[in-house]
Amino acid sequence: MRVFLFHFLALGLLTVTAACSQPAQPSSPLIAEPSAAPSPTAPVFQNPILRENFADPFILQVGDTFYAYATNSASKNISLARSTDLLKWQILPDAMPALPRWAKLTGGLVWAPEVIQIGEQFVMYYTARDKQSDKQCVGAAVSDKPEGKFKDASLAPLVCQAELGGTIDASPFRNEDGKLYLYYKNDGNCCNLVTYIYVQELAPDGLSLLGEPIALLRNDALWEGRVVEAPTMFKREGRYYLFFSANNYAGHEYAVGYATCESPLGPCQDAPENPILKSDLTDHEAMVIGPGHQALLQIDGQTWIFYHAWEVVANSRRGERRLMWLDRLDWVGGKPVVRGPTTDFQPVPQLP
Repeated sequence: MRVFLFHFLALGLLTVTAACSQPAQPSSPLIAEPSAAPSPTAPVFQNPILRENFADPFILQVGDTFYAYATNSASKNISLARSTDLLKWQILPDAMPALPRWAKLTGGLVWAPEVIQIGEQFVMYYTARDKQSDKQCVGAAVSDKPEGKFKDASLAPLVCQAELGGTIDASPFRNEDGKLYLYYKNDGNCCNLVTYIYVQELAPDGLSLLGEPIALLRNDALWEGRVVEAPTMFKREGRYYLFFSANNYAGHEYAVGYATCESPLGPCQDAPENPILKSDLTDHEAMVIGPGHQALLQIDGQTWIFYHAWEVVANSRRGERRLMWLDRLDWVGGKPVVRGPTTDFQPVPQLP
């Protein structure tokens, strides 16, 4: 999740973002008619679905349009793209061009935005550098449109666990009873501290927190390494599943797991089969390095998982960009099974 200066790579088959002074151009994965792949009956696509530097992706559906938000890149605080089919994406302007008074203007430290609609407003939770503590902390910004411009008028962060290394990766969840919750993690791995994923109830407007934070998970499994992060709560058939990413974001160790929870406030139990999405280094022609920071979307009965993975460049080296990927997530015996990471052609999402 740490963000450093990204170098633009001039690769022949990759889409290059247009200059800021030019209209944003759609960016899409390789999409083919049935004759281009084994599937004889339906159009297909191939990962990645967005060949731009688009780390920590989050997907919001508003009507028949999808908005993808991501960590800062290309001089934007919040990267943003729009699509009507989840495959062809139009890059849009910065969703939050101005930071709040509490945040440092240092480039590269605005991370992991997620957005929820509350009434007529859209609320974005994001990470930025707090001036007072000099730690990464979570803020909340609002807009009357999903594309922004989002604005945070607060004088202090929404969540800032400075004594625990800071706070990052905030993710909202609306339960079926209408209550709102915010999941986040302390940034302890910045400072040789244990990392936890917490939950706290949100006020009805989503702009303040209620009660005390509850620790749900910690990095206590071998595959998790020094960090658990990127929480995503998902409810299916009355059961709560807390997805998360873990380990070194910059390497092949980064992966996705999940825990089952008794309620939005826990308690939660790690799944023994973790991780359920991890790097694939077996094929040097189609390597997948560091898949993670997932987002889930339910479409017409099918669950889909979005995530980023590192670009692979010449000689099977890890590149400097994290591209957006999409795969099916099926449910087998009440357990999530990711059909990926895929590098082959697969059927396109069937939208209602």
